[in-house]
Amino acid sequence: MGPHPAVAAIRLAVRRVLNDILDDHGRTPGHPPHEQPSSPLVLVACSGGADSMALASALAFEAPRLGIRAGGITVDHGLQTGSDLRAAEVVLRLRELGFDPAESVAVTVGRGGGPEAAARDARYAALDAAAERHAAAAVLLGHTRDDQAETVLLGLARGSGIRSLSGMAAVSGAGGRYRRPFLQLDRQTARKACMVQSLPVWDDPHNADPAYTRSRLRHEGLPALEKALGKGVVEALARTAQLSRDDADALDAWAGRAAAGVRDADGRLECAGLHALPPAVRRRVLRRAAIEAGAPAGSLFARHIEEVDRLITGWRGQGAINLPGRVVARRQGGRLVIRQG
Repeated sequence: MGPHPAVAAIRLAVRRVLNDILDDHGRTPGHPPHEQPSSPLVLVACSGGADSMALASALAFEAPRLGIRAGGITVDHGLQTGSDLRAAEVVLRLRELGFDPAESVAVTVGRGGGPEAAARDARYAALDAAAERHAAAAVLLGHTRDDQAETVLLGLARGSGIRSLSGMAAVSGAGGRYRRPFLQLDRQTARKACMVQSLPVWDDPHNADPAYTRSRLRHEGLPALEKALGKGVVEALARTAQLSRDDADALDAWAGRAAAGVRDADGRLECAGLHALPPAVRRRVLRRAAIEAGAPAGSLFARHIEEVDRLITGWRGQGAINLPGRVVARRQGGRLVIRQG
């Protein structure tokens, strides 16, 4: 008798991603480890919640069969009393699954961009550092289709562009470091997999706290949408994310080619050339220029780029535009100058 359908689904999703990782690192899936040049290390980011515990269990099952070493990292954000003890429990569970390394990393959460964004920034910084410290081939994240739907709705509510509506990528980070095997699986499948395997699960109280935007969306917004529009909203939003990602990738590629053609011999952006570009392409060129000048990508919003864009399309002699990261954009003699002030 085979595994429960939920367990089979999560294992299949993880197996596919691990095979992709092997391909990326020059190994042949299905061949014995002793015939391979090396055994890559894959880490799982595990909070102890149902999604990440299901992911950890699937990695523990699949990794040895493919000649992959499995490790786990849990991040202690220090935002709740006893968070260090909770992190220690997660590390113990990871070690019971056979993970090596299995460790907890404590972080200090700042205030920039709000509590959710600050916690996310601190978490990814810790995961990046852990991946580099252990020379990991990849880090697996437990985001599900439900998380993807929430991300798309948050982008809509903020009036973000198509890149934000494309949600989370299955592969992201430097060198494709982060992999999300569960983006096509719903949250209930992960929870069911934990239940049938008797895996202990910790439900983070922040996930039910209405003080957090994503929590309100999860417990109030999405259920209201499904009540008004019927079932299938989550699947439709996840599908929208993929379609938006395809469009955004194509526009980004176009903007990358166009950027070289709107610069003068000194590398400065020419306003006339920019004006001739389609708006979606021009704004991508401007965003990329602002980031290259030092503006943090995570703090650079659509409204910032719209203000810079008006220096091209609505020039009335207006002054410089201040951007995040102390970057300043101004128009000078038919050129657009973007640099740190």
